[in-house]
Amino acid sequence: MTAFAPEMMQDIRSRFAHVESCPFQGPRVFFENAGGALTLTSVVETSAKFAALPDNQGRDNPAAQALGQIIKRAKSDMACFFNPKGGQFFVGESGTELTFRLIRAAAMGTSAGRIIGSTVEHPASRSAAQHWAEHTGKPYICVPHDNATGAVSAKAYAQHMHPDVQVATILHTSPVTGIANDVAAISAAVRATAPQAFIIVDGIQHASHGRIDIASYDIDGYVVSPYKVFSRHGYGVAWVSDRMNGLPLEQLIDGPATNWEMGTRDTGAYATFSDVVRYFDWLGSRHADTQDPRQRIEAAGAVIHAHEKTLTAAMLKGTGNLPGLAELPGVTILGGVDNLMREGLVCFALDHIPAAEIVAKLNAHGIRTHIRKADHYSGNILTPLGLTAAVRVSICHYNTLEEVAALLAAMKQIAAPAS
Repeated sequence: MTAFAPEMMQDIRSRFAHVESCPFQGPRVFFENAGGALTLTSVVETSAKFAALPDNQGRDNPAAQALGQIIKRAKSDMACFFNPKGGQFFVGESGTELTFRLIRAAAMGTSAGRIIGSTVEHPASRSAAQHWAEHTGKPYICVPHDNATGAVSAKAYAQHMHPDVQVATILHTSPVTGIANDVAAISAAVRATAPQAFIIVDGIQHASHGRIDIASYDIDGYVVSPYKVFSRHGYGVAWVSDRMNGLPLEQLIDGPATNWEMGTRDTGAYATFSDVVRYFDWLGSRHADTQDPRQRIEAAGAVIHAHEKTLTAAMLKGTGNLPGLAELPGVTILGGVDNLMREGLVCFALDHIPAAEIVAKLNAHGIRTHIRKADHYSGNILTPLGLTAAVRVSICHYNTLEEVAALLAAMKQIAAPAS
């Protein structure tokens, strides 16, 4: 059983564009959500609406005033979704660009010391941290992750900490393995030795699976890419703490002292994130008897987690008479089979079939997945495992058990020994 009744599943899927078919390929199962989730139809409509408007915020006319109110409402929606204490939200070019900006501001705005991160991180934060460590003369500490679990622990951070750490980066969930890290525990380990450190979290892969609670993390920055959480390409969302606002910021001369945004922002970007928050609110309202928006969002995160856990368990261990991926001969499951920190993603490799061939054959079966190569994006995860590539199967809560069965049926045929 999944967390959603059939009627609820149908209602959920009806709210997304291109759920069952690709406009270029035709019917297909979409298991490439870590590369970019499906888009809410409300986001599509909102994007078209705001793309047509000629006005900008900050002018003395009714349209500009309305746009300003839409941005104000969106920031309030973001606060409900992310649940921070203080600070501010703003949008930028992308999640990667915002990650670089936050790390740059922290590295440039602090005195001599060190920067710490981990080997499990996406290159968005690793590259930014190492780049600005070099340019600010701050030694970079790289905490090794556990190859078996695909995670980095608070204990590992603690073992590599120094009192003069000025900046720390944390990956919430890996886009390669789908394994989450305990952000609150890692943050506590950092602050136990360097309480003044600026802690910045990459939440890009985690966001679509819900259950974000910035107030419980004791951090200074959190970044997401909205196209991976049911919105669209072309912008990123960042939250920064009041401490971060006190750093020397890049801004216009005589401009607002705590302004992070460069130039006129796209009001449609803000409005489409409000669409995302309203969707989570709606989903939570169907599973929790409460009028509190934050509690409904928390309920949405809980039911998303339960549904996706059911799907990944079936994917790994089988459903009906279909063997799971973990039962295929010569298989490697990144992060292990029984990993409680897995979020909506299974990455695997077979020792007798190249990953690229598996992805191509699944595509021929109408099942969209993705290859992860041991390159600058994923080599930090794959190379220590002796893998040159792996197949990433990434789901979201609108995926179904029937789609998982289709994947397993295709894999049973693909992995069968040649006669």
